[in-house]
Amino acid sequence: MKTAENQTEKKKRSGKSLSFILWASFTVFSFALIAIFGVVQNMLLYREYREQTVAEVREAGEALTAKVRLSERLDGDELEVYLHDLSKKNSVNAYLLSADGTRSLPETETDFVPVVAEIRTRLKEAGGEDVVFKPNKQEYAFVSSVTVSGESGYVYVTSTSQSMAEISGTLRLRTVITGLFALLLSFVVSGFVSMLIARSVTDVTEKAKLFARGDYDVKFREDYYCTEISELSETLDYAREEISKADKMQKELIANVSHDFKTPLTMIKAYASMIREISGSDPVKRDAHAKIIIEESDRLTALVNDLLDISKLRAGMGALRVGVFNLSEYLFAVTEKFDYLSQTQGYVIEREIEEDLYTRADQEKIGQVLYNLIGNAVNYTGADKKIVVRLYGKGKVSRFEVVDSGNGIAPEEIDGIWERYYRSAETHKRPVKGTGLGLSIVKTVLESHGFRFGVLSQVGKGSCFWAEFPAPEAEDEESPKNL
Repeated sequence: MKTAENQTEKKKRSGKSLSFILWASFTVFSFALIAIFGVVQNMLLYREYREQTVAEVREAGEALTAKVRLSERLDGDELEVYLHDLSKKNSVNAYLLSADGTRSLPETETDFVPVVAEIRTRLKEAGGEDVVFKPNKQEYAFVSSVTVSGESGYVYVTSTSQSMAEISGTLRLRTVITGLFALLLSFVVSGFVSMLIARSVTDVTEKAKLFARGDYDVKFREDYYCTEISELSETLDYAREEISKADKMQKELIANVSHDFKTPLTMIKAYASMIREISGSDPVKRDAHAKIIIEESDRLTALVNDLLDISKLRAGMGALRVGVFNLSEYLFAVTEKFDYLSQTQGYVIEREIEEDLYTRADQEKIGQVLYNLIGNAVNYTGADKKIVVRLYGKGKVSRFEVVDSGNGIAPEEIDGIWERYYRSAETHKRPVKGTGLGLSIVKTVLESHGFRFGVLSQVGKGSCFWAEFPAPEAEDEESPKNL
C-alpha cells in the first residue's frame, strides 16, 4: 500500500501542472519576442542613425568644399565665421587644414598631423577627391582636397551629434524598460489565461476521478471557455452514458446467468437426492425424476453452448462456413419444427415463402437466426397465437420477416432487445424454451455476415423482425448447394 502511495506521490512531484506550463510558455514566448524586437529595433535605428549622420556630414562637407572652390580668395575672418555657422547649423565640426596638418582654421589645440596622414591614405584608397570614413568608433568624417589662396589643403568635417555608444545605451535602456513592462503584462495575462484553461481541465479531471470510482451520475458537460475542452466533456458524457449502460447490463447479465445456472443445478441436485432417498426402488418415479434431471442438464448445456457461441462469434473465432443454399426450402424446413405447437397448443403459423430464393452464407448459423426469430415471435405473440413467416425477393436481396400480434416493443426498449439477457417488462409463458440469448445470437451472426436486420414495432399492435439475405453472385448461382 505504501509503495503504491509513494509511486503516486512521485508521479505528482515529477509532473508539472498545466497552469504552470501555460504560464511559463507564455512568459518565455513574450520574453523571446521582446528580446528579438529589441535587437531588431537597435539594428534598424543604428543603421538609420549612421545613414543620417553620414548624409549630414557629407552635405556639410560638400557645401564647404563648394564655397572654397568657388572663391579664389577668402578672407580669414569671413571664412572662420562661415565655418562657425556651418558647424552650428549642421551639428558638425568643420575645419580647413593645411597640407601638412600643422595649421587649421579655426585654430584649435588638436594635432591634425596624424589626421592628415590618415586623410591621404583614405583619399588614395577611395581614388577620388572626397571620402567619408570613421576616424574612430564614435564619429564619421568627410574630407576633400581644396586649394585656398594658392595653397593646397583639406576640408575636414566631423560629426558632433550624440555618439553611437550613447545612442545605443539609450535604446538599450528604453528596450529594457519596455521589455520589463511587457513582461509584467505577460505575467498577468498568461497567468489569467492559464488559470482559466487549467481550471477547466482540473474540473474535468476531478469529475473523471469520480467517474472512475463508479459514480455514473457525474455530469461532464458544461460551458467551458475552450471548444476542445467542451468537446472533451461531451465525449466523456457520452462515454459515461454508454459505460453506465454496459455496467447495468453486466450486473443484469451476472444476475440472470446466476439465476439460470442456479435453477437447473438446484433441480438436478433435488431430484438426484429424491432418487437416492425416495424413488430409487420405484422404477416409475425414478424414471420420471431421471427425466427431469436429463432435461435440466440439457437446458444447462444449451445455456453454456449459447454463451460459448456468442463469445466465439464476438471474438472472431470460428470461421464462417459460407456456401450457396436454397433459403426458401431451408426456411420451410425450419418452420416445420414449430408444427407441434399448432397441434398441441393451438398456434397458427402462416407461411408466405417465395420459392427458389438462394443466398450465400453459413447455413447452420443462419438456421440459428431463423429459429430464434420464429421462436421469439411464438413466445411474444398475442392471444390469437398467430405468427406470419414471410420470405420474398426484394431487388438483389431476399427479405425475411416474422410478424407477431403481441403487445409490441416500446421505442426506448428497441435498442436494448438485441443485448444478452434482455428481458421485456411483459410477463408471459414461453412455449418455446430458450436461454435468453436468442436475439443476441441473431445480432452477432448477422453482423458477422454483414447482413442488414432490424425490427419494426408498435405498442399494442405487435412486432415485425426482419433480415435481408443478399442473393449469390452469378457464378455461384450456376452450381447452388443445398446443404
